[in-house]
Amino acid sequence: MSSGEIILILFVYLLFFGAKGVPALAQTLGKAVYQFKNASRDVQNEIMKSANDIRKQTEVRPDQLDIADTSPKQPVVTHTAASVTPESTDKDAPQA
Repeated sequence: MSSGEIILILFVYLLFFGAKGVPALAQTLGKAVYQFKNASRDVQNEIMKSANDIRKQTEVRPDQLDIADTSPKQPVVTHTAASVTPESTDKDAPQA
């Protein structure tokens, strides 16, 4: 809403309810803004609480780690027999 529209609405309100109705309107608007701020603060606090709960649930504590058994369960294979073929060894050999 632009400032011109707000002034027009206030003028119409003043025509209908008179000067005595303006303080009541201001009080009602003040209460509405206060309640809106409280509601938004409550929603924000609830979101932060949920985020902290999720963070705590996914956090790994040192007592949960199994550090004692660090050896690999299966041997690590760096190359296989299929990767070494007679053709590849002949190419790498120096030519005489």
